[in-house]
Amino acid sequence: MTENSQLTLNIYLKHINDSLKALTAEKPHLRENIAEAMEYSLMAGGKRLRPVLMMEFCRMCGGNAAEIVDLACSIELIHTFSLIHDDLPCMDDDDYRRGKPSCHKQFGEATALLAGDALNTLAFEVIAEAAMQEKISSQAAVMLVSVLAKAVGVNGMIGGQIIDLAAENRQINIDELDLLQQYKTGALIEAACVMGVIIAGKYDMIPAAAEYADCLGRAFQIVDDILDVTGSFEELGKPIGSDAEQNKSTYVTALGIEGAQKEADRLTESALTVLRQFEDHDFLFELTKDLLHRRS
Repeated sequence: MTENSQLTLNIYLKHINDSLKALTAEKPHLRENIAEAMEYSLMAGGKRLRPVLMMEFCRMCGGNAAEIVDLACSIELIHTFSLIHDDLPCMDDDDYRRGKPSCHKQFGEATALLAGDALNTLAFEVIAEAAMQEKISSQAAVMLVSVLAKAVGVNGMIGGQIIDLAAENRQINIDELDLLQQYKTGALIEAACVMGVIIAGKYDMIPAAAEYADCLGRAFQIVDDILDVTGSFEELGKPIGSDAEQNKSTYVTALGIEGAQKEADRLTESALTVLRQFEDHDFLFELTKDLLHRRS
């Protein structure tokens, strides 16, 4: 990534992290524990890819990214809620996330469950507040809520998670694996891109944003699957080899490491081709290529 693009990314990350911190700053009496659990998981680190995508698609479509930081954070609230729940013993049963003890290891299962629920509802509160403060129109708020709710539900992230659970201890074919990841990982990435376009009011670019996100989401998951085999705890901040331990079907088990890498390369090239439809796409072009070669 060029120096200018890295600077742009750093500015985005600072604004996003400051906003996320502010959203969980209040620690209400007798509810301090859950507020601390929310903040603990939200501020544990992470690439902040989804809010960056929302802000950048808004900017590329003529909107002002600096004015929608809170809205962009709504999707990071959802993402963090999903990670808290994924780590629970009844799901993936992971003790570490981003190099720190998982939320349920730090605060207990009940508090972690409720912290995830609270982050989920806070995301929609943020969108509603933006409309009430006239930062966005009521129509835009309804569209954002619709896109985000669908991305989270049975035909989105939660649907992907239930397919994932059902796929444990059995081999699934590549079509079923694509469907699983389209929902579990891809739906929220697509929502981020589409929501950015909606905020900018450039509705005719929604199909292109969705197509880019579909390619990026699958490439992103394939690289995750490869890193689960080739990475280290120090790089990823979570246990390595958990997919194999749980007998999960992944792109690596389906295609092998070399085949999975070739598919990630192909999907990334497709994402870059779609991205050329947007003006001033240099930053996202570089970020997309960097995600293919990431080590964490």
